[in-house]
Amino acid sequence: MPRRATTDKAPDDRSSSLLTAVNDRRISALIVDQVRSLIHSGQLTPGDRLPPEREMCERFGVSRVTVREALRVLEASGLVEIRVGAHGGAFVTQPSSERVGASIIDLLTLSSVSPSEVTQVRRVLEVGIMPVLAEAAEEEDFADLERICEEQEAALKAGHYDVELSVEFHTRLAAATHNSAFELLVRSFHGPLLMSLETAQATAPEMGRRGLSEHRKILAALREGDAETASQIMSDHLSRTERRLHPAPARGGRKRKS
Repeated sequence: MPRRATTDKAPDDRSSSLLTAVNDRRISALIVDQVRSLIHSGQLTPGDRLPPEREMCERFGVSRVTVREALRVLEASGLVEIRVGAHGGAFVTQPSSERVGASIIDLLTLSSVSPSEVTQVRRVLEVGIMPVLAEAAEEEDFADLERICEEQEAALKAGHYDVELSVEFHTRLAAATHNSAFELLVRSFHGPLLMSLETAQATAPEMGRRGLSEHRKILAALREGDAETASQIMSDHLSRTERRLHPAPARGGRKRKS
């Protein structure tokens, strides 16, 4: 049957020849590992379409049930997208901060990483970008950040402050570096950041108003190109959040081990 015309990348001899037969009890897992390795190495790139199920069965030497199970795992991992229709199939996806963020949330949920540890990571990253922001941030960036501060103030006055506004501020601040790597890192940390702020807010509801004040002081320092002052304010800002997440033991009590 002649191949249908399509705007998507079609399976070809290159992608087909990359796949080799597997033989193990956990066959579907080995298929997943093989496809993941090809994506990580760049041999399969975003937009590439994997071979049809029948051809994958022949290449791997397995049943369609096994191939479909592997494709479901790859789709759940955000590595491929399954499309239906005349031009359907399994396509390698473009990496995104949302997918990375979801993976980080799962990791934090299933591991022993605490909100306090999340804040320690934020301190390294967000204090570290202050010198970059002092040089790279533009008027449009400051206007967006001021708008977020105004929304924060309105929410506080109305008595229903949402820490999501704080997350938005810090995410937009990273974007103002005009460095896609910084922005991707902070955006992918959206879930853990929200988790740590919600935990801190539960112990200190007044943090929203004080945090807004510090946000505005950071912006003022950056407008002046004063990276040192902005760094100090951000450091204090995050240290205070960290203290709320990991309060000091009461006097006379046993000191918590570090």
